[in-house]
Amino acid sequence: MRRRLGLILAVSATLTFALWTAGASADNVTLPLCPSLGNAVSGTYNGSLTITGDAYVAKGATLTVRGNLTIAPGACLDAFSLGTVTVGGNVLVGSGAILALGCSPGALGPPLDQAPCSGQTTSDVVGGSILANQPLTMYLTADTIHGSVISNGGGGSAALTTSFPIKENSIGGNLIVQGWQGAWFGALRNHVRGNAIFQNNSAFIPGVTGQGPDSTEIVANTVSGSLICTGNSPGAQFGDAGNTPNVVSGNALGECAAISVKG
Repeated sequence: MRRRLGLILAVSATLTFALWTAGASADNVTLPLCPSLGNAVSGTYNGSLTITGDAYVAKGATLTVRGNLTIAPGACLDAFSLGTVTVGGNVLVGSGAILALGCSPGALGPPLDQAPCSGQTTSDVVGGSILANQPLTMYLTADTIHGSVISNGGGGSAALTTSFPIKENSIGGNLIVQGWQGAWFGALRNHVRGNAIFQNNSAFIPGVTGQGPDSTEIVANTVSGSLICTGNSPGAQFGDAGNTPNVVSGNALGECAAISVKG
C-alpha cells in the first residue's frame, strides 16, 4: 500500500524548521520501515506537529516538538535512525500508522534484520505518553518516556510479516500492549515504573506452522508495579532472546509468572 506523501504542520506559535524533500543520504534508505522514503523532517516546532504520508528523521538530524507529535492514520514516521527526537507533549499514533523511534547497537529492522545504529545509542525523549490506537506497528528503542506507553489493537492482515519491538526504554508510567496481531511482538530490557500489561496479542507468520513460535518475548524487564500477561498467542516466553527473567516489584501474573522473579 502506498500512502500520500506530505506533512501537515500544526503549530500554535512561532515555528522554526528545516524541511526538505528526500534525496539526501539517510539510514532509512536501506531500512525502509515506511512504504516509501518520503520527506525528511527536522528542526524546532514550538507548537504541535502532525505528520501525514511517509517521513523520516535522518542520521545526525534533530527534531524538537514542544507540543504533541501526531502520526495521522495510515502515516509513517521513521526515526529508527541516529537522529535525535525530543517531544514535550504526547506522541499520538493513529490507525494503521507506523512509528519508529530510537536506536541502539542491538536494534534490528527490515530488510533482512539489518542494524542501522553503528554501535551507538540515541537519546530520544517524550515528555508525555505514547498513545497508539490500532497502529500497524511501532519500533520503540532506547527512548526515555516520562509518561506511559499504551497501544490498543492494530496490526492485522497487513502486519503478518511485521514486528513490534519495545526494547531498552525507560518508561515513567505504565506499559500496556493489547490486541495487536503480527509476525512478532516483544518487550525486552525495559525499565517500567508503573505496571506492564500484555493481553490478547497474537502472532502469525504466513507459511509457518503454529502461531509465530518465537513471538511474545517478555524478557529482562524491570517493573516497579505488576507484570500481567494473559490471552497472548503464543503465551509470554523467553523465546530465543535468552532466559534472563523479568524483575517485578509487584506481582507477576498469568503467563509471565513463570518467567519472572521478585524484585
